[in-house]
Parts: sequence; structure tokens; C-alpha cells
Amino acid sequence: MAESLIRQENHGAVARLVMTGGANYNALSVQMLAALGQALDRIAAEDSVRAVILAAEGKAFSAGHDLRQMQAARADADGGRAAYEELFADCAQVMQKIATLPQPVIAEVQGVATAAGCQLVASCDMAVAAEGVRFGVNGINIGLFCTTPMVALTRAIPPRAAFELLVTGEFMDAARARELGLVNRVVPAAELAESTMELAQLVASKLPSAVRLGKRGFREQQGLSLADAYQRGGAIMCENLMLPETDEGMAAFLEKRPPSWAN
Repeated sequence: MAESLIRQENHGAVARLVMTGGANYNALSVQMLAALGQALDRIAAEDSVRAVILAAEGKAFSAGHDLRQMQAARADADGGRAAYEELFADCAQVMQKIATLPQPVIAEVQGVATAAGCQLVASCDMAVAAEGVRFGVNGINIGLFCTTPMVALTRAIPPRAAFELLVTGEFMDAARARELGLVNRVVPAAELAESTMELAQLVASKLPSAVRLGKRGFREQQGLSLADAYQRGGAIMCENLMLPETDEGMAAFLEKRPPSWAN
């Protein structure tokens, strides 16, 4: 069942993963998280994939965790604690798989992205949103502060802006999300898929070994002290420079010719 919740579409070097739980607003249920995790594991091993799009069917990109499933766990002997701990651990693992995936991941966002759905957008490397999309971490409105979505959100937008969203439960529109840095581009709804694919194909056209090293370096230096970040960045840049393809790229630039890289 989990596998049926994710459809993979291959577009050359771009893999488009589509959440197909539109009837349930693509809630991040136990099953959806399992499906996402399996798809990411599969793609991580596919060298032919150079960029990934995470999209969704239906009216919502994702409405967050499945509240009916969460409430049902209260009938457990421990009141649901073990189920909740497992749910949040599984969710954290999926979000971290996006961060450590060799290929850049671009969220293609329509409708709404709330709570853990907003966390999913914030966990991706980039995001393209349709005009009219709303984002929120609204758990506080039902008495639940979104502390796990908070982790990704505070790494994507300024902390004060994140705290305001978390503590008020208010929505923000796509334009504000772009101002804060949660999304990179806002486009008309009719152009969402095409615009996201164009960005993904642009990323996929770059030297894949350099992009993979670059994503790793970008993620690893976040949270380090300034000195440690420079040390880590320098080490990865040296690693990049030692690639034969980078030698060829630099020589080609100096010689004013296209680099002869294998496709």
C-alpha cells in the first residue's frame, strides 16, 4: 500500500515523485512516510537521476500528519506515546533523507502546505509555489505547538518569522513565503509543473559530481561556527577541484570552448 502512495515519473535526468494521497490531502501518515522513505532510498542509488521534484496530486501539497491516525493511537495502552514517538522519528528520518540525498530536491507546491507539510517544503533544497498557495504551521490552533516542523522551518526562514507562524497559527501566502526564503519562485498555477521542471532540468544540466559535492557541503556547513564552516567548505572545494571533469571545465573556460563532459 505504501508504494502506491508515491508515483515516480522519469523525465530524462529528472525524477518527479508525486504523492498520490490527494483524497486525504496527502497527509503524512505512517504509510505516506514509508512510501516517501522508500522512494528516496531508491533514487539515492540511481546515478542517472540528477535532480528530483517532489509534487502532489489534489487540492493540497500536504496537510501535515494524519490527525485521525494520531487520535486513534490514543486507544493504545500507553495513550499513544509509543506511536507518537515512532511517527515523529520516522518523519525526522524522511526529512533528513531529503537533506542527505545526493541529488537536489525541489518541492512543487500547490494548494496548501501545513504543519508537517510545511516542514516537508522547508526540508527540500528549493521550492516553487503556485500563486495562491498558503503555508502554515497551525498546530497551535488545536493546542499542539509544531515543534518538529519548527526544526526545518527555522533552518529555512528567519527565526523570528518562524516563531510568529508557530505561535499564532496564521497562514502566509506564497509571496510572503518567497520574501522569507521558504520558496524560490512563485508562478501562475497553470505554469507550476512546467516552471518546476525547467528549474530541475537546469540543475540536471550541471556537472552531477560537482552538484552532489556542493549539496553535501552546503548542508554540512550549516550550523557550524564560521571558522569550521570555512574549513569544511575549503575541504570540499579542494575535493571538487581534484575531479578530472572540473579540470576539463576550467581548461575549457580558459580556452573559450565547451567542456567535453560525458553525458
